[in-house]
Amino acid sequence: MRPTASPAEVLQVAAACGGLLGSVLATADRSLRAWHWGPCDPTGFAAMGVAEILLHTHDITRGLGVDWLPPAPLCAAMLGRLSPDAPPGEPVRVLLWCTGRGDLDGLPRRTAWVWKAALLD
Repeated sequence: MRPTASPAEVLQVAAACGGLLGSVLATADRSLRAWHWGPCDPTGFAAMGVAEILLHTHDITRGLGVDWLPPAPLCAAMLGRLSPDAPPGEPVRVLLWCTGRGDLDGLPRRTAWVWKAALLD
């Protein structure tokens, strides 16, 4: 993106990238594996795409002073697919903790994480 891009232009690029991701996933053989900070299969790649949208939207809204949290059902799905070792708890708070964006009682704040983006056979 150009530093001078308008919000509408940024949204247009985000929508185009989402469409590209959807097209790739619709045609990908489910047995394919790739590398994105670890092994990744098509459903894991899709989950990472959703997680990135949720988490970066959260980051942006915080920066703008807007009170917004990602939807709990999507957070629960992302945790189940990408962070199977996540602690129990309210899905939004747990996802934010898993990605270094929040605190959970009794647990140190995370500074690093790796998605479990491939279901190993």
